[in-house]
Amino acid sequence: MTDETPRQSDFIRESIAVDQESGIYGKRVHTRFPPEPNGYLHLGHAKSICLNFGIARDFGGRCNLRFDDTNPEKEEQEYVDSIIDSVRWLGFDFGPAPLYASDYFDFMYKAAEYLITAGHAYVDSQSADEMRENRGTLTSPGKNSPFRERSAEENLRLFREMRDGRHPDGSMVLRAKIDMASGNINLRDPAIYRIKHADHHRTGSTWCIYPMYTYAHPVEDAIEQITHSICTLEFEDQRPFYDWLLERLAEGGLFKRPLPRQIEFARLNLSHTILSKRKLIQLVQDGHVSGWDDPRMPTISGIRRRGYTPEAIKNFCERIGVAKRDSTVGLGLLEYCIREDLNRRAPRVMSVLRPLKVVITNYPEAEDEELDAINNPEDPSAGTRKVPFCRELYIEQEDFREDPPKQFFRLAPGREVRLRYAYFITCEKVIKDEKTGEVRELLCSYDPKTRGGDAPDGRKVKATLHWVSARHSQRAEVRLYDTLFTETNPGDRTGDFRDDINPKSLEVIKDCRIEPGLSAAAPSSRFQFERMGYFCVDADSTPEKPVFNRVVILKDTWAKVEKAQKK
Repeated sequence: MTDETPRQSDFIRESIAVDQESGIYGKRVHTRFPPEPNGYLHLGHAKSICLNFGIARDFGGRCNLRFDDTNPEKEEQEYVDSIIDSVRWLGFDFGPAPLYASDYFDFMYKAAEYLITAGHAYVDSQSADEMRENRGTLTSPGKNSPFRERSAEENLRLFREMRDGRHPDGSMVLRAKIDMASGNINLRDPAIYRIKHADHHRTGSTWCIYPMYTYAHPVEDAIEQITHSICTLEFEDQRPFYDWLLERLAEGGLFKRPLPRQIEFARLNLSHTILSKRKLIQLVQDGHVSGWDDPRMPTISGIRRRGYTPEAIKNFCERIGVAKRDSTVGLGLLEYCIREDLNRRAPRVMSVLRPLKVVITNYPEAEDEELDAINNPEDPSAGTRKVPFCRELYIEQEDFREDPPKQFFRLAPGREVRLRYAYFITCEKVIKDEKTGEVRELLCSYDPKTRGGDAPDGRKVKATLHWVSARHSQRAEVRLYDTLFTETNPGDRTGDFRDDINPKSLEVIKDCRIEPGLSAAAPSSRFQFERMGYFCVDADSTPEKPVFNRVVILKDTWAKVEKAQKK
């Protein structure tokens, strides 16, 4: 989002404005973005980041980056580092350092002991299967645990034994004591602590019991004096427990009122895309992609490597807005946002992906010249550059048809076209491979009076082609990315999203030709390859072996015509 973009208005901001007016939080606004470090962030997280940091910005408040690192078996420092990098890449400031749930483990334990002594929690020794069976269903109440009426003294003793490592994993849990007959299953004595003899990436072996997320989350919010806890809709049914827990702890003097307020919004669903860390991990572990930063992945690091900009992602999140009901956003909107951004900023260059040689027979063999090319017609300040022109050139194979169909106006035998920034040329002869019959080379003539692309006699041509000099251009590898899934909602047909993986989601072209000098472009540099799309220099790129990723295609009118003709 640019500074000129109007502030978004939505039901969350309207609700916060009411709180501001009432002065309930002393006109403070303090939000947080609380990822679990068990994977890389994806576009759904980008929406949450933009919302939480955007609200803090709009109301002159603060937003914390806080890691909910309460599950040591799935969390790694690699994920922590990638999340920090992604938030900063998007352009948001969370202060000198992030916060961690593990920073509050001592307080969480103290709060749990208070709940036990106050009669609000008990140690349950049922097995996981027994707890599940006694939990009830959406239409039938649950059953009280046979251990529910243990005394506070016995519960406290057992809980301390859990802390001291005297019981194995799964042998007992600490549960909140609420109401097993509640119509909200989340209030049927939810577990708040479990035993896990596992080292934590920050606390090591200090703890062998860890708080459940549903317990840790509200406690963290209250410790940090969060005013508005913005969550996705799946936490709506958890809100009564969120409020219950903080009220009980406030009654015990552990927190002061006003307490944080939870507000839910619809998460992002994007067509032809999976936004589930569990499923994304499967893609990585099963080798369907090269890693978390594979440019086909919807992770922030993946789309960043592909060539998306922070501005495009923030603009996308701004455009989709904030809603109370789930819906699916078309992938085309995301692509529109990156096209709109790169159209303004990306320099234009000429690169030929699938080269076809053109020899201009009436151009002097030993000569070459430099022609003026516009760097970006959307930005006059970008100026111009020189492109070399000589007798032998390359054009795209698809820009020539020996037997052209109707509405194909590019190069064909006897036809005249314009070379971008250069001359009019006419195809005089087609040279084919003797064995395969494939077109290998075109012999053309040029009109020296049309330098710059216009004819003095006023004649017109119907097509302008991009090209590169055969002698001056450099070889490059180009990776053409398409959607990772063929279906709008992956997995709907068979129940397994992997069945819809697109086998043509990546095409690698090894012998492309690029303008001289492009091989020295730094990784993440973005360009418009004229008529071909927007491309980004990949992290694998070197001056000796430049590599470009296709960010997004340009609109291709002829492709639509040809597709329609084949129907």
